[in-house]
Amino acid sequence: MAQSVENTLSAVVRTSFGKGAARKIRAKDQIPAVLYGHGTAPQHLTLPGHETMLLLRKANALIELDIEGAKELALVKDVQRDPVRQVIEHVDLLLVRKGEQVEVEVPIHVVGEPFPGGIVVQDTSSVAVLADATDIPEFVEVDVEGLEVGTSILTTELKLPAGLSLADEETEIVVLSIIEPRAEVAEGDDEAEETEEDAE
Repeated sequence: MAQSVENTLSAVVRTSFGKGAARKIRAKDQIPAVLYGHGTAPQHLTLPGHETMLLLRKANALIELDIEGAKELALVKDVQRDPVRQVIEHVDLLLVRKGEQVEVEVPIHVVGEPFPGGIVVQDTSSVAVLADATDIPEFVEVDVEGLEVGTSILTTELKLPAGLSLADEETEIVVLSIIEPRAEVAEGDDEAEETEEDAE
């Protein structure tokens, strides 16, 4: 399923800057943001806190901004959070146009079960792709059903939805591998007991 325009957010142009001003904005349940792109001067904005947090639950959220009456389409590019409280401190928004290609990181979802005796080790959780700004998939699916031990899947082997392409088609990155489970813990215990007996 592709992302669509999630909602319209009313944004206010911000004229005060700095950490003190940002703290005052957050204290009012609002979020400081910046909108940039297409060679335009960055616009510093204030977004409504609760509505923005709801939209940011999804990766690559596409938002229609109502900036004091002017409508703009924006893609969420970066969300800065407080590492302890997880409060949103700032949002970076990229100005986009319908039909425009953008580079985004899309989450990878693994489905299916490998051949009995193998387990999945996922090496990367997302992949950089080029997609239509208004048609970004929520995730890229990787099916491991029946894959045998020793099998690896590379980014260049992913089955991407129509209209999507890898941002870097020349570099092969391992997405996941099918490996044998580690030796049972019980075997390790036996070896430890043998070592203790030899020491005695």
